[in-house]
Amino acid sequence: MIQIIFFYLPWSIRTIAILLIQIVVSFPCSASEIIVKTTRQTPVSGFQNRFHRLQSDENWNTKEVAVIICDVWDSHHCVNAVRRVQELAPRIEALAAKLREEGSTIIHSPSDCMKFYELHEARSRAKAVPVAANLPSDLNKWCDSIASEANTLYPVNQADGGEDDDPVEHAQWAQTLKDQERDPRRPWRQQIETIKIDPYRDFITDSGNEVWNILESQGIRHVVICGVHTNMCVLGRPFGLRQLASHGKQAVLLRDLTDSMYNPSSWPFVSHFSGTDLIIDHIERYVSPTTTSDQFFGGTSAAIDPELLLPFTFSHDHRPHLAIIIAEDEYQTAKTVPTFAMVHLQEKVRLSFVYGDTDDPSELPGLEAIDDADALLISVRRRPLRPEDLRRVRRFIESGKPIIGIRTASHAFSLRDGSKIQGLEQWPEFDSYAFGGNYTSHHANEFAPFIERISPSEELFISKGSLYQVRPLREGARVYWTGRIEGKEEEPVAWTYIRPDGGFSFYTSLGCPTDFEVPPFQELLSNAVFSALQLPHTNEVAIVSRSKSYSSGTGRQR
Repeated sequence: MIQIIFFYLPWSIRTIAILLIQIVVSFPCSASEIIVKTTRQTPVSGFQNRFHRLQSDENWNTKEVAVIICDVWDSHHCVNAVRRVQELAPRIEALAAKLREEGSTIIHSPSDCMKFYELHEARSRAKAVPVAANLPSDLNKWCDSIASEANTLYPVNQADGGEDDDPVEHAQWAQTLKDQERDPRRPWRQQIETIKIDPYRDFITDSGNEVWNILESQGIRHVVICGVHTNMCVLGRPFGLRQLASHGKQAVLLRDLTDSMYNPSSWPFVSHFSGTDLIIDHIERYVSPTTTSDQFFGGTSAAIDPELLLPFTFSHDHRPHLAIIIAEDEYQTAKTVPTFAMVHLQEKVRLSFVYGDTDDPSELPGLEAIDDADALLISVRRRPLRPEDLRRVRRFIESGKPIIGIRTASHAFSLRDGSKIQGLEQWPEFDSYAFGGNYTSHHANEFAPFIERISPSEELFISKGSLYQVRPLREGARVYWTGRIEGKEEEPVAWTYIRPDGGFSFYTSLGCPTDFEVPPFQELLSNAVFSALQLPHTNEVAIVSRSKSYSSGTGRQR
């Protein structure tokens, strides 16, 4: 009844009433200064499609923050999308409630649902905001791309609409929607009720112009967007990331409070959640920075749910996190390893890449990505590091987490002659400690080694990379593959090792570009990663139970 009376007040009186209510309800809110870590990706010098993922600490005043909740509808034509929204909604509600009380502006934008909210005070408030003097002329339309995305390959094929439902379930869901007298293709009517709307503080709109006017009228400096679906509405709506970023707004995606419309049966044929990650990568590279919702739940209050202090994850996203450090100039692993990982690992594993700085060999920009990784793959060659970066690597390894090393990882963090560089630290014992190895040199490049599996005994392929001299290994190293050249003793080329800290290690001295073209090597490295992460193997032949030991001083097999 109050809403109806309010709606039929004369427009001038209603506008004044709205403004007075806004002033009154703003007093209890207490703004706060917070530090928000935002993430953006910048190109690695000299490489196409390789990026440093960099974090920045930014000081934000919550009074200058707006949260746009994009298309978190009460229903959808994709039943899996509905299920994921139902998981997302409580966290979005918690975020909105927290920031609202700290003076932030909350904008609810369930597109195509404005008729439902015609009499809602928050809808009236949005319409009553004065037109901004700097309102762009082209803001109230869908945006498919912006200039910064030109000449880029969009990371997923969404031509089929992105539905990832089981066909039988999808048909059953369509019938359910019909039974509810909803259009099975456009069944949404309102925002999901889990997310509360404050009638006197919040705004409701799906208009790009109205969103812009609200941001200007509230003095907003930081626009945080959450909701669905990242590759469609969150990017393309008139109030979406592309429009805001292209018109100069500091828009940030909440990457943990979003979802994509991506079908794993479409290119690039990865899991649904990996498809979302690829879209987030695209956004960080070409559209806007991202952050996570846990950044806004600070303090030490016992009332705070501990789960709010971690980024949100979907209950069906069981992918472990593999961080990959690539910093070597000899074997092109900045090209081969990412391609291998995306083809062979990304369906089961969440990937992070850390590339060495091509201008400063001691720099590993974005190394903090390893902090929450479950395993670490290392392809680094003779790179002394800044003390804090080497401590970060040591901390990861000494925590007992699994590591995988390829080729030059045996001499990753020390110079050949033992010389020192001021301000940098080395780890000459890394090979021995981390892999149980003993790299000293390699045989001449012109001798191509025969690579053999021990059990079942089989010659696999001829590698075009030189054969590393690594004997004797430390006690406990279990060798699965060996290499031999004419007239020389065979050398281990792939083994596992349990480190002094109890962690699992796998190392292979293979890893030249042509090795990555050979299926047995692809299987070996895939299964090494899956073993480290305790995932099912792709087959049963790459890593086997029987092995040889090369830990004696003579280097003889025993």
